[in-house]
Amino acid sequence: MKKRQNLVLIGFMGSGKTTLGVKLSYRLRMPVEDTDKLIERREGRSVNEIFADDGEEYFRRLETELLGELGEKGGGRIYSVGGGTPVREENRGLLKRLGKVIYLKVSPQTVYERLKDDSTRPLLQCPDPLSRIRQLMEEREAAYADCADTVINVEDSDLEDILVRIVEEAEKVKLLVINGPNINFLGIREKNVYGTQNYQYLLDMIRKKGEETGSEITVFQSNHEGAIIDRIQEAYFDGTEGIVINPGAYTHYSYAIRDALASISVPKVEIHISDITKREEFRKISVTASACDRQIYGQGLDGYLLAIDHILDGRKNFCENS
Repeated sequence: MKKRQNLVLIGFMGSGKTTLGVKLSYRLRMPVEDTDKLIERREGRSVNEIFADDGEEYFRRLETELLGELGEKGGGRIYSVGGGTPVREENRGLLKRLGKVIYLKVSPQTVYERLKDDSTRPLLQCPDPLSRIRQLMEEREAAYADCADTVINVEDSDLEDILVRIVEEAEKVKLLVINGPNINFLGIREKNVYGTQNYQYLLDMIRKKGEETGSEITVFQSNHEGAIIDRIQEAYFDGTEGIVINPGAYTHYSYAIRDALASISVPKVEIHISDITKREEFRKISVTASACDRQIYGQGLDGYLLAIDHILDGRKNFCENS
């Protein structure tokens, strides 16, 4: 089992990222790092001095370079990032790859009250800081929302309540269910083999399973081999902790999907709705199963639930024995 995914705190300056990061570090027993502080140590000067000497664009480039490096370090850390970091589209992609992104949302007035006497914030050194805060927050809202996995309003919340909510999000297991060609035609194709329930029924069943188990389950479906490979590779970067895959007909000949699965060191379960051992000869062959930890077949749609349980039970046993 791979190391737990990173937790990334984003939000406007004064939203409490630094304070919460430190407290979460003690609560979750994970090291915490502030990207602004990392940049300051590298540059040997403060953020204020970097802005004054080289401008904001130079600082944003430093952020991008740092995020790329942090993404190579693996998981198990908490990162508090600068308020303007998500503004660059490239940074938003890097943040998503870095870990689970929590957006701490706060009001302009609260930010002003917290920072009105803080001379270390270069963007607020102006005649009307409150108006500047409002303007920047409006400009950045879409960027924050775009890369956030979870939004937590910290405006009127008790610190302990905020910590509890973030811990709950951090401890959710992130699973990926991949469905290959023709799975979206459930309820239409060969009902005597695959049943009469449609694809939406399967999606609702998986969503309910996520709610019951407190898991974060994403479902992806494609009829195209390359798209499936791309999604498997994306799972390497986005904190996915387990994969359930029904490769459809690609099961029997796609060595490319098999190799993609073999590249990801998380628990993987291959699932088939029908009993492939009792069907045509070509269906009895799976080239993808060797890259998975288990194969489940002949259990109908319930096989997906069994596969999810297998991954969650394995994670639970791993945590208890660590």
